[in-house]
Amino acid sequence: MSTDTDSGDGQMQKINVRVPEPLLERIDEEWERRGYSSKSEAIRDALRDWVSPPATLSDETLDDLAASREQANRGETLSADDVRDRLDLDD
Repeated sequence: MSTDTDSGDGQMQKINVRVPEPLLERIDEEWERRGYSSKSEAIRDALRDWVSPPATLSDETLDDLAASREQANRGETLSADDVRDRLDLDD
């Protein structure tokens, strides 16, 4: 392994990884599409998610969000401004 220095992040270790060609093609497409400055940056981000997965929403929360979207689609919701006006509240 070799070490590289990344500004602000301290010492970085270089690793070699072999991936199947179809996976590499998908990685090549995705890192630019998602706005990463390099393939290495995209892979580091994916590895961070792997070791510290982002929080996931519970089924109950997902159901509540779906119900809320349905209410909004039916016009049963009010904007924050409308609520402030109805309750005579200032910002």
